Amino acid sequence: MEGTTDSTGTYHILVNEDHGEETCDVVLVSSPLGDCKTADPGRDRARVVLTSYNGIASDKRFANALGFMKDDILSGCTTLLQSLMEEED
Repeated sequence: MEGTTDSTGTYHILVNEDHGEETCDVVLVSSPLGDCKTADPGRDRARVVLTSYNGIASDKRFANALGFMKDDILSGCTTLLQSLMEEED
């Protein structure tokens, strides 16, 4: 089944029945942005469990955040990363 994100990057896929032990792998296919076409390794897919017999009260399931990488480094990224690494020390 395929889904398409809206302008906020949100998508909804309706699953009509319980799928027991089955899982759904959400995978990035393409980006609408010409300068942001490469899927970020490690953020290019997510697994969602499709059963209601797992202790979760809601019927809604959420995939981890997925994303594409910009082709060019944005200004300020290097400085931001350096400051974050300094805070870790």
